Amino acid sequence: MVVHLGNLTKLEHREHKEGWVKVRLEVLPHILPVFSFPEFFNHSCTFPFAYGDVIYYSCISVRSHYAWCSIDEVFQGRWRYCTAEDPPKCTFPFLYRNQLFDSCTKEGYVLNRSWCSLTKDYNQDGKWKQCSPYK
Repeated sequence: MVVHLGNLTKLEHREHKEGWVKVRLEVLPHILPVFSFPEFFNHSCTFPFAYGDVIYYSCISVRSHYAWCSIDEVFQGRWRYCTAEDPPKCTFPFLYRNQLFDSCTKEGYVLNRSWCSLTKDYNQDGKWKQCSPYK
């Protein structure tokens, strides 16, 4: 087996009943051993970002033991581990039930806690996060 970290691919030689064949597998940088760090750790996370066929609005731990984010709107292999400062930001103003909100609201949240939308139109996208419990 040969691993080339520069282009993030892994080549394996597997025995087939008619001889050896080469199999090319994609290896994502965030599933490499712990001693391998991304070179983009000083960049900010980009939210939302597309990874595969899914749009993410916060850090994810897909194919990783630790939360990570993309630094590009569409994942291009540039990523970094998330920190406490990386939660997605509220989008203001946002539309909810035909009303514009310029700050977190308790409107429509059964637990009487404040929340905000992660996009400009909550009605369309349904993406949200809880705001500080003290607001």
